[in-house]
Amino acid sequence: MNDITIQKPVQTEVGPAVSGKASRLSNPGSFGKMLTDSIDQVNRLQVAANSSINDLVTGKQTDIHRTMVAMEKASISFELLMQIRNKVISAYDRIMRMPI
Repeated sequence: MNDITIQKPVQTEVGPAVSGKASRLSNPGSFGKMLTDSIDQVNRLQVAANSSINDLVTGKQTDIHRTMVAMEKASISFELLMQIRNKVISAYDRIMRMPI
């Protein structure tokens, strides 16, 4: 039990009103980069699932559980991405309907 140590101390982010510094979330383009990274991650999971299916079908892999887990990860990440997209579109529509 003595060998358990904290490798990296936990740091809390303080907002710009408290610290006087701009947070990293206020960088221009950070939302676009986050969105692009998320789409790329979903794509990688889809490609990994397809590769796992192909390996299972061709006999290169015999572990059906690994294939099913890869397929579910890809499916869940895609569903989450679609729900986020729907919320963003809904928010955009709501903003566009606001009176000026």
